[in-house]
Amino acid sequence: MSYEQQVRKEIAVWEHNMFKPAGWLEKTSKSISQRVNQLIPPKMHQIITTTIRTIVRTALFGAEYTPKRPVQRGIKLETADQEANQLFRLYQKIAVAEGAGTGAGGLVLNAVDFPAFIAIKMKFLFELAHVYGYDTKVFSERVFTLKVFQMTFASPHNRAKILHSIKQWHIEQEQWASDTPYANTLDWETFQIEYRDAIDFRKMLQMVPGIGALAGAWANYTILEELREFAMNAYRLRKLNDPER
Repeated sequence: MSYEQQVRKEIAVWEHNMFKPAGWLEKTSKSISQRVNQLIPPKMHQIITTTIRTIVRTALFGAEYTPKRPVQRGIKLETADQEANQLFRLYQKIAVAEGAGTGAGGLVLNAVDFPAFIAIKMKFLFELAHVYGYDTKVFSERVFTLKVFQMTFASPHNRAKILHSIKQWHIEQEQWASDTPYANTLDWETFQIEYRDAIDFRKMLQMVPGIGALAGAWANYTILEELREFAMNAYRLRKLNDPER
């Protein structure tokens, strides 16, 4: 079996697992998150939405996340996967240290954790794009990284729609060839709610006195692992459909 055939099987398993019915732990954590969210003042939800909007606009139109790493065009898929895993291990160490530090610092530092951790994830995605041969200086590639981010933390319904978009990216990317007002087409409220719901249960433990540092490290470790799985498979799909990259 060739490496590409092996990867196709792994992607098929990933897609199957993506749409499996939620297990007991997932249902329980979501139920708890929904109850807690009802207690959060609307102003706080607005702050979360504003933070996500700012991060997304920076990703689309700024240079903050553009990596110095060269774009590795023509790299073999197996080599790209190896380098992607090395990159992930580096960013996971950064994320764990950040989570432990803010978790040990109480509510004030936990407020800092939210934008800081999103920035870590964005930087990881932008570097990952270059590993697989896609230049994030190109606007459509920035849009793609945001779609990967959304897919990782989306509801099953929206996840299916984004996955379809990723599979058809060789067609869809043409509409994002320039700085089209992509940010204006996003449903910001749904974006922030789905992201918040996906991480809330783990991040809530980070605020518990006495275990905040351990919980923060664990939360960031597992959340970044989920992003790695979705992001690598999204770029693997593109490489398999475009082997010249």
